[in-house]
Amino acid sequence: MFTPLSLEQARDLPIWRRPVTLLFLMAIAMPIAFNTWSALLNNFVIEVANFDGADIGLLHSLREIPGFLSFLVIFLILFIREQVLGLLSLMLLGVATAVTAWFPHLQGILVITLLSSIGFHYFETVNQSLQLQWLPRDKAPQTLGWLVATGSAATLVVYGGIVLMWEPLNLSYNIVYLVAGGACTAIALFCFFAVPQYDGPTRQTKKLILRRRYWLYYALQFMAGARRQIFVVFAGFMMVERFGFEVHHLTGLYLINLLVNMIAAPLLGRFVFRFGERRTLICEYVGLATIFALYGGIYWFGWGVVLAGALYVVDHVLFALALALKTYFQKIADPADIAPTAAVAFTINHIAAVALPMLLGLLWVVSPAAVFALAALMALISLSLSLLIPRHPAPGNETIFSRFAAPAPAE
Repeated sequence: MFTPLSLEQARDLPIWRRPVTLLFLMAIAMPIAFNTWSALLNNFVIEVANFDGADIGLLHSLREIPGFLSFLVIFLILFIREQVLGLLSLMLLGVATAVTAWFPHLQGILVITLLSSIGFHYFETVNQSLQLQWLPRDKAPQTLGWLVATGSAATLVVYGGIVLMWEPLNLSYNIVYLVAGGACTAIALFCFFAVPQYDGPTRQTKKLILRRRYWLYYALQFMAGARRQIFVVFAGFMMVERFGFEVHHLTGLYLINLLVNMIAAPLLGRFVFRFGERRTLICEYVGLATIFALYGGIYWFGWGVVLAGALYVVDHVLFALALALKTYFQKIADPADIAPTAAVAFTINHIAAVALPMLLGLLWVVSPAAVFALAALMALISLSLSLLIPRHPAPGNETIFSRFAAPAPAE
């Protein structure tokens, strides 16, 4: 069971024991725990722990510290196989989510959030690495789109249960967190014992690396982390604080997001395959800049809840286009660099994410519109960087400037 197999050997196994099946099972398990935690979080911390904008900013800054330390994955995989580390991290996320409601005060929420964040970020680092190692380049965009759709479908079931049963069954935060966290843990345990361990086609470099030719990928990751935090932390918080959304209202909005993503994500994967990463990311960043500017208008001009909800849904669809950033790196990378660069990129993605939520939480108290104006500016910076991606990225053709550079050894 624990003897590693090659990807070629997987073709002779039942489909439920193949690597791609493992990717889909993990795509189901993670959002069940994480998105349930996210769906209930704003109501939980406001109703139970009396959080304000500064508290929620502090919570999310702390939550991003493990993401900033994702580079430590490189040292862990010296002793633990990537696949095993990913499943152990998934179990930690599930267990921490299950017991979240047992700590209904600031200090307890901070501690349990830190533990769940370690599980989430280390899982995501390894998961991204495995996806890029195991999926062939010609099928990666479409398969990544289906993985996004699968995660949306799993979360749809959870959110649907919350919306339909929260009030009729008088559900508590404790019950919902226990069920979601327990389901995630159970799936991770099944994957650990039922699915063989696999070796990727290329032995991975197991040390920290920073290569000059990946600089644009690093820059895009940094900006993605900065603007993503503003949406993750404050868009949902706005719906509760400004418009008085209750749990089932906010979860209903998430349900709409999931339904749209289930349909859109596979199509977006095909869009990336057909039009390329450059055009895809340009579309994403133009859309995000517009949406964040309109979020600010909601506060400046008093625009209503219907517009806010519509923007929230479109925002989620645009974020799904971020799969183009993964395939951009897959095309320019040395295959042996995928695991270490995934860890480094996750750290870079979280540099701004550690400090921004707490600082912007203080700014939120003064001017919520200014927070979204800053997010729009960040999206425009990302747009300018995406214009540097060549039409056909490849090793030696990482940016539009590569054609003018003298040939040199990759470093």
